[in-house]
Amino acid sequence: MPHDAIASPTSRPARASALLATLTRLPWLLPLCVAALLLGGWQAWVTVADIPPYLLPSPWRIAQTLVNDWGLLSAAWWVTVKITLWAFACAALLGMGVAFAFVQSRWIEAAFFPYAVLLQVTPIVAIAPLIIIWVKDPTWSLVLCATLVALFPIIANTTQGLRSVSPGLAAYFALQGASRWQMLWRLRLPSALPYVLTGWRISGGLALIGAVVAEFVAGTGGTATGLAYQILQSGYQLDIPRMFAALTLVTLTGVAQFALLSALSRRLLAGWHDSEVLG
Repeated sequence: MPHDAIASPTSRPARASALLATLTRLPWLLPLCVAALLLGGWQAWVTVADIPPYLLPSPWRIAQTLVNDWGLLSAAWWVTVKITLWAFACAALLGMGVAFAFVQSRWIEAAFFPYAVLLQVTPIVAIAPLIIIWVKDPTWSLVLCATLVALFPIIANTTQGLRSVSPGLAAYFALQGASRWQMLWRLRLPSALPYVLTGWRISGGLALIGAVVAEFVAGTGGTATGLAYQILQSGYQLDIPRMFAALTLVTLTGVAQFALLSALSRRLLAGWHDSEVLG
């Protein structure tokens, strides 16, 4: 019997282990393969069925439009990115400040946390027109709308993290006469860091969603317009390939933002937190 035939059953677990190790080192490889299959199927379906571009453009047509209209779309993309980043920064600072206030007193949390929930459950499309009217500057009105969308996860996660402190450590700090500031800075904040970073990852995507929705509601034209305006204009003009190109930029921006925040989380938690040490 050939030697290869005898060795092949035992080599299968080794090949499976090698494949698993490769996927562990390169976690983006499997999603990339799935994306390639989906895009290939999409391209083949549009080509074989001869679907017109004004109904469903092919991925190749979308890529061509993205290259040809890059001057217009890149300017709109940068406007949306700036609004998203400002909104995320404002939500992070405000949300963590509110959470720090909540954790200092149960009375403060009981009095004001329902209003944080109220902001979360109120549809942004209902209050965005009022904000746009009240805030005269168009950019800052959009930033405020996106901030309101991204705020609650940071408040909720940071508050939960600051309260999730080991009772033994809290008692030890109290026994040593630690002040409120020392308890917050040296005990509560390090313990809450995984919760804070989780809130950041959630709020990063919500800030982008809030920016796009606010642009839709504002519907302002001119030179400083974001991707949402380009999507609206493309729909009015039946320029569906450009609409899909703008949607692609929105999607890629969200994925890149989540990836960056996830990398930051791994960097800050590596070496000491169970989620990274055991992962």
